Amino acid sequence: MTEDFRPSGNNHIPPFSPIAAAFLGLIGVFILYQFVGAILTLAIFGLDIENADINLMRLMTVAGQILFILLPGLWLTRYVYGDVTKVLRVKLPNIKEVAAFSVGLILITPLLQSYVYLQTELINYLAQNSDFVMSIKSALDSLDEILESTFSNLLAADNFFEGSFIILVIAVTPAICEEVFFRGYVQNSFEQKWSPLKSILVTSLFFGLYHFNPYGLLALIALGFYFGYSVYKSDSIVVPIVLHFLNNFIAVVAYFIIGDEEILSSVESEPLSDQFFSFLVLLFIFLVFVYFLRKYYHKLRD
Repeated sequence: MTEDFRPSGNNHIPPFSPIAAAFLGLIGVFILYQFVGAILTLAIFGLDIENADINLMRLMTVAGQILFILLPGLWLTRYVYGDVTKVLRVKLPNIKEVAAFSVGLILITPLLQSYVYLQTELINYLAQNSDFVMSIKSALDSLDEILESTFSNLLAADNFFEGSFIILVIAVTPAICEEVFFRGYVQNSFEQKWSPLKSILVTSLFFGLYHFNPYGLLALIALGFYFGYSVYKSDSIVVPIVLHFLNNFIAVVAYFIIGDEEILSSVESEPLSDQFFSFLVLLFIFLVFVYFLRKYYHKLRD
């Protein structure tokens, strides 16, 4: 019955089930952002994307996030559920919660970097012993090169103003737009019919897939799961927005100061056995953190 899908205290009758609403949003936003956005980009810049005005490209990136992710998420929330504030969990969190989850972000970042390195080594090993894996790796490498080239162009800054603009494009805008849509609209839709764990996991899966990052897919899913866990526990969309911003902001600043090649070479300089040991240590530390975080929320409920 549609009455089961109403947020508490809301007389609005949803036109369809929350699961259907979530997938409708995922399909619609995917088409808008990836296909309509690509068509508009080609219409404005033509096929010579590499020589396009980079600041105009940045403006297009911001506009695309707002028009094709944020606004559809807000409209769908209003259309399906009526109560935008409650469904999106729009409320200020406790500062202790923000601080605690930020510590967790600091712990999970090197953990995921270590995992990506080990994953790359495994893929390289398998590719050397299998032509099939090598063909897949070649295709993934081509996609990864395109993404890396695009990302590098967006991050190229000559002055402070341009650097600030890049932070707006890479850190601020995605943090708001993607979290409102994924952790706000999509995850909450799933939570109304599924368990929290399943809702967070499925939302994180689509979050990872939407980024088209072949080698970073599992790391993005894990990061999305952490964001989803934070909004579920804190009951505030502000927490994952802050975490998403911090994650992207740190990445941008590290790129400005160190550079992508230096970061990669510093990781690759360590022996594989040391990297694997580091991964296990980081994983243990993060799991201990999650254990105490869960205890903290158990105490709040008691």
